[in-house]
Amino acid sequence: MFLQCALWFLGIGISLDILPWALDIFRMDRRAFLMASTATLGGMAMPSLGAAGGRAKPAKSTILFFLCGGSSHIDMWDMKPEAPMEYRGPFRPIKTTAPGVDICEHLPLTAKQGKHLAIVRSVTDFGRATGDHHAGYYYNLTGNVPDQTFRTEGNNRRPYPTDAPYMGAVIGQRRPKHPKLPQVITLPTKPSRAPYTRPGQFAGRLGLEHDPFYIYGQHAKPLNFTAPSLTLTDGMDRNRLAERKVFLEAINNARRTADIDPAIANYTRQQQKAFDLLSSTETAGAFDIASEPKKVRERYGENLNGMSMLMARRLVEAGVPFVTVFWKVDGIDSKLAKKCRSAGGWDTHGNNFNCLKTDLLPRFDQCYSALLEDLAQRGLLDSTLVMLTSEMGRKPKIGDPRSGGTTGGGRDHWTACQSIVLAGGGIRGGQTFGKTDEFAEYPVEKIMGPENIAHTVYHAMGIDDLTATDAAGRLFNIVEKGRPLTELF
Repeated sequence: MFLQCALWFLGIGISLDILPWALDIFRMDRRAFLMASTATLGGMAMPSLGAAGGRAKPAKSTILFFLCGGSSHIDMWDMKPEAPMEYRGPFRPIKTTAPGVDICEHLPLTAKQGKHLAIVRSVTDFGRATGDHHAGYYYNLTGNVPDQTFRTEGNNRRPYPTDAPYMGAVIGQRRPKHPKLPQVITLPTKPSRAPYTRPGQFAGRLGLEHDPFYIYGQHAKPLNFTAPSLTLTDGMDRNRLAERKVFLEAINNARRTADIDPAIANYTRQQQKAFDLLSSTETAGAFDIASEPKKVRERYGENLNGMSMLMARRLVEAGVPFVTVFWKVDGIDSKLAKKCRSAGGWDTHGNNFNCLKTDLLPRFDQCYSALLEDLAQRGLLDSTLVMLTSEMGRKPKIGDPRSGGTTGGGRDHWTACQSIVLAGGGIRGGQTFGKTDEFAEYPVEKIMGPENIAHTVYHAMGIDDLTATDAAGRLFNIVEKGRPLTELF
């Protein structure tokens, strides 16, 4: 009741759902996000950083670019030009600026950045996932094998407080605190589709206070990002906020004279952070994408996903340790969704090649290549790890029952093999790692799982100790299996 009253005086409403899927309750309006920024449901401090396996200079930031839906590895990164047509399709490989590294012909701008790329072609789920999106998100975002609930609950499987923590949450908690900005920022969307939210993108056992800070964008207004916790409620200016802060501090000071729960002290620290974010003009300026020169915006592509990648560059330049860009799909009712038998993203169950050639690949090629080029030109690429991933690959043999089999030209889900691309952050560019069979169906050399990729991200960021303590005081491993791919450095 005390906390509720205090927040009421600040103009902040509480709508915390106490159901087991509490991590799925944030409605990103002005009031609810302030609550999320200030509330705490547990989590203990983790061990301090150490040097990353002998690396002299760990990366300062990570940008994770996630292609929502399941991008086709065989049509982008692991092409098989000698395979039968029913596997390889019509696309052909082209050379990149890295000798011996070929990628899809419809990625010409990315090919120019080949010298920065490390393409890991031998990632598999080892049959441990379910073959669907929920488990793919969780495995690739946390590095942990999906538990049995992903099979029994299917698309009703919500994020739980007992989930393994998202990579970003771990890194955000362990890196030195940014003086003004959040540690972990996700944009331009929280991947979800009613009635569920994709698991794996939250702090889980680390505690709710380590969840990402969400920035939202719309396709119709690609320059207008909204950060609800940085927007004051209607009728509330900064002077009134300051007045209410003084009042609340008086209440807190009085309460400190009593024997109060330690959670209150933790809460007030989060509360102070919310005030700092709200009152700082410096913070608000960090999210002003329209201030970028038009030439720069055009290089990235003045669409929502392009502007999200530009925002990611701005945020790591400002010192944010971890930024996630989830590819914002066009939507279930969009022309692209109807053409591809999907939600308008990378889940190309139908018309795979036309969807990639005319829509998805050109947009991706522009913004992804722009990010790598921009980071390199600004001297930021070596200190910024850029990770490109998705929840799965696509089935190498063309034909999906959902779109009429072979006549529909789609590719179904395929979790037995996918490609993950790393760049910057100390990674040696211009290389491939691992090998698949002649059809790109299964890895055959240097077989790795998402756990190895998660370990590699932690290694790049200088995090060696992957144990933590949850709110109940129990010690757990952040990633249960695997090792870092030190060969990439």
